[in-house]
Amino acid sequence: MATRKAKSTSSTKNNLPDKLRDLESKRSTAMLGGGQQRVDQQHDRGKLTARERINLLLDKDSFEEIDTFVTHRSSDFGIGERQYLGDAVVTGYGEIEGRLTYIYAQDFTVFGGSLSEVVAEKICKIMDMAMKNGAPVIGLNDSGGARIQEGVWSLAGYGNIFLRNTLASGVIPQISVIMGPSAGGAVYSPAITDFIFMVENIGQMYITGPDVIKAVTGEEITHEALGGATAHSEISGVAHFTNSSEEQTLQNVRKLVSFLPQNNMEDPPVEPMLDDPERTDEGLRTIIPEESNKSYDMKQIIGSIIDNEDFFEVHENYARNIIVGLSRFNGHSVGIVAQQPSYLAGVLDIAASVKAARFVRFCDCFNIPILTLVDVPGFMPGKEQEYGGIIKHGAKLLYAYAEATVPKITVLVRKAYGGAYLVMSSKHLRSDINFAWPSAEIAVMGPDGAASIVFKDQIANASNPEKERKKVIEQFKDRFTTPFVAARRGYIDDVIDPAETRHKIIKALTMLQNKRDTLPPKKHGNIPL
Repeated sequence: MATRKAKSTSSTKNNLPDKLRDLESKRSTAMLGGGQQRVDQQHDRGKLTARERINLLLDKDSFEEIDTFVTHRSSDFGIGERQYLGDAVVTGYGEIEGRLTYIYAQDFTVFGGSLSEVVAEKICKIMDMAMKNGAPVIGLNDSGGARIQEGVWSLAGYGNIFLRNTLASGVIPQISVIMGPSAGGAVYSPAITDFIFMVENIGQMYITGPDVIKAVTGEEITHEALGGATAHSEISGVAHFTNSSEEQTLQNVRKLVSFLPQNNMEDPPVEPMLDDPERTDEGLRTIIPEESNKSYDMKQIIGSIIDNEDFFEVHENYARNIIVGLSRFNGHSVGIVAQQPSYLAGVLDIAASVKAARFVRFCDCFNIPILTLVDVPGFMPGKEQEYGGIIKHGAKLLYAYAEATVPKITVLVRKAYGGAYLVMSSKHLRSDINFAWPSAEIAVMGPDGAASIVFKDQIANASNPEKERKKVIEQFKDRFTTPFVAARRGYIDDVIDPAETRHKIIKALTMLQNKRDTLPPKKHGNIPL
């Protein structure tokens, strides 16, 4: 069959190539952001451009840019004549491992990446698309803050972004990557998102900069010491991940996304199974020291039971007495919360409670089962902790576990004392399956302290008080701390051979894969913030 050609005028024939050339010219100009000179300056600082970062993060050739030709609308203070296509942010969508992902990358080569009214509109458009289509949104932050020349319009733009961050929370994964300055009100958008990555010696976050601090308080401090990656990953806990280079950071963002579902209505992706689900490890039978006050590395246990020893730790450098992170069992994503006996004996303090509570709530938002490995001597004592609100902050962790409806599996490895036993995903907080190793000790307090109280008179009246004290401690252990006491009440579902821990967890997860649990109808709870 012959194809009928459309009629066209000679002017169309003549003008179309010119318009296509004009389009290509404008697109080429847009690709340069603030111009070649500023691109070179960005590279001289050891930083990539916005588009270079996007290309590293997303699958090859998958990025589709949106709002390439948007320009700002301001004419004050002489910036009306300085127009850059796309303004100070690159927005669009692409794929990570073949899955839809929305992205915005602030462009420092245009007005220092400052947020204008149209920059905010571009970011909001992407966030709205992400919500409608149920896909993650990733923000690459590199900005000097609000565009001063636009005043309240810029501030309103931040407010519109914050609102969308809040509405999207728990609906789609939100990830922030700090790849330059992020100052003032700009830091609150990353703070609302689920995870924050920072590039060492490049990324900075603070509410007020060193110059303002010096002017107000007289204190002198550098940008890095105030708001660098080390400060926020080790001291404040604001940053969840740090890496030494932009390339490594973006690769780790890709890895994080691989554990997550697209949205709260989906389950996390399942990876091909390359590790035997029935694999045992006899080394776990001897990893716990006979002396209960001796330490060991909980990460050795984690590495032994997960798929391929692949553990993606979150908040690695903050509150190291507790470990949180993502891994897989039989190819399925699982969130892990575990004490670290080699740091502060694994005690629960303010920082550890908040760190774990937020991670538990994230997993619950996105249908990721939670495995809890318990070896906790209790809550941190002391005036500093009490004045700092350990009661309130410890309650956050209790609340998070009690509220979570995803599959919850708990393994009591060694100590589980007092209120900390209850808080760490006990059966009493709706944990689904609770295992214990034979080495587990469950009690109101440690045997030494408990025996000294319960048998105080018996010890005092003995001919050899020290010998009597050791004797009653062993009696107390045999009678009260053994996991079989809790097992007789059904608080422990099974006492297991440590070597079979991986197999037992996988079988429990398989059994729980269709779990459904509900909360009482309410607008939302009132977590003790």
